[in-house]
Amino acid sequence: MDKHFLYQNAVQCVEAEIDFVEVTFQSLKSRPARRLREDFCGTAQSACEWIRRHAENIAWGVDLDAEVLLWGENNNLVELTQQQYNRIELINRNVLDCGIVNMDVVLAMNFSYFIFMERDLMIQYFKSVKDSLTADGVFFLDAFGGYEAAKEVKEERACDGFTYIWEQASFNPINSQMQCYIHFKTDEGVKMNRAFSYYWRLWTLPEITEMLLIAGFATAEIYWEGTDNETGEGDGVFTQSKIGTADASWVCYIVAEK
Repeated sequence: MDKHFLYQNAVQCVEAEIDFVEVTFQSLKSRPARRLREDFCGTAQSACEWIRRHAENIAWGVDLDAEVLLWGENNNLVELTQQQYNRIELINRNVLDCGIVNMDVVLAMNFSYFIFMERDLMIQYFKSVKDSLTADGVFFLDAFGGYEAAKEVKEERACDGFTYIWEQASFNPINSQMQCYIHFKTDEGVKMNRAFSYYWRLWTLPEITEMLLIAGFATAEIYWEGTDNETGEGDGVFTQSKIGTADASWVCYIVAEK
């Protein structure tokens, strides 16, 4: 069992993510984005997808975990053509001071920035992102919430050949800090408990957008997912919105312009 392979197949949909980034940037700036930095990049799957999209696209992936970067190099970057490989670089460094600047786009996805649990530290990170963008650069984040987000629950989802298990093991309502785990179980019954562990703060959307504006971003807008009329589930289409639905759980994008 390879936890990074299972994670990529259970959690990430980089095609849809990069679709959103491309379309939204073009709509906001009337030009295509070309230079992208993926913060907390892990296996750099999003950065690799970016490289595949256009021959002029360039990407950097930044992460503190050297082991996961090596996995990305050996499993994702190896799948690129030589021309594509020459346009991507993985950096083993702290996102607070990674030195990768002049970006059209910076990504902080999979709620990775929730690891910054203090307001001042989060604003410091947001300021560093703003300073790393070009004059018309855009910062893309995602967030999750809903009234089940603060519950201690365990949810299972069937995937191809295995089961993905998300556990919210503890939540402290006094400071909104929570302990979460990802477990996997193959169809043959082999278990990988606590394959991934996350101790972070459940930030609210008003808190996030306010901190982005304090950090100096000109805008911080929410892009909310539409609803499929037949299934009642999300339709995968995210549009700028001032009103969301009070769902048990939701995921949205936040788009901040410099």
